[in-house]
Amino acid sequence: MIAAVEYWRRHKEGIMQAVFLATACVSILAVALICIFLFGNGIPAIAKIGPLKFLLGTKWKPGNNIYGIFPMILGSIYVTAGAILVGVPIGFLTAVFMAKFCPPGIYRFLKPMVDLLAGIPSVVYGFFGVVVIVPFVREVFGGKGQSILSTSLLLGLMILPTIISVSEAAIRAVPESYYEGSLALGATHERSVFAAMLPAAKSGIMAGVILGVGRAIGETMAVIMVAGNQPRIPDSILEGVRTLTANIVMEMGYATDLHREALIATGVVLFAFILMINLLFSILKARGERS
Repeated sequence: MIAAVEYWRRHKEGIMQAVFLATACVSILAVALICIFLFGNGIPAIAKIGPLKFLLGTKWKPGNNIYGIFPMILGSIYVTAGAILVGVPIGFLTAVFMAKFCPPGIYRFLKPMVDLLAGIPSVVYGFFGVVVIVPFVREVFGGKGQSILSTSLLLGLMILPTIISVSEAAIRAVPESYYEGSLALGATHERSVFAAMLPAAKSGIMAGVILGVGRAIGETMAVIMVAGNQPRIPDSILEGVRTLTANIVMEMGYATDLHREALIATGVVLFAFILMINLLFSILKARGERS
């Protein structure tokens, strides 16, 4: 026992480095296995169907071996863009308020409420969308209610806790000297926060937005409940759509042969979308740091 304790004292740094390296390798291996599975099963399906027919086809009829996912691509883009328009401004301003303007008495209640939003299951959000958001959209804007607008509002609500938590942490991580220096130059409290502190927290805020977008484009259960699930190109935001994730979940249970492979190929397209979004935000982040 004594020898083991002595060995730990002498080699604990090396042991912990090996543990950290092993956990990092597990994460990398998991991503690699996912990529191998997706691309190994999805790319051959895209080749069988035809890349243009698969990506730009407007009809999805598995019974007739017609697999066009263009309506689902547009559906995912529409609802994600709508969620960004709804969730990002509200989440960003809420994070600023909580970090620099919120009184301590209110913060004690507001912070747990934001954390609680992050822990609510997707199906509960879906029920809320069906009971509250869909009837509201139907009565105020018209249509059947299950639409792009309803889905965007629901997803905008769902990404709020992610954006708020990450953005608030980024703002609080900015050294207080930025704020104090701005005040010393004669700026007001509001100007010191928005002109001195927020630019320094831009990278962290951008990370929160990326995580929020990732949740929006990858959400499934809540979207199925409020989107209408219609595999067609919509003419307005009051019409129903089907997203890539919903398409996979709704049909994977009974799909076989080429149909199943086409659904896996849909996952490849979704994976590529997420990679492109991360790459785009990385480019914007790099340009912002250089400017």
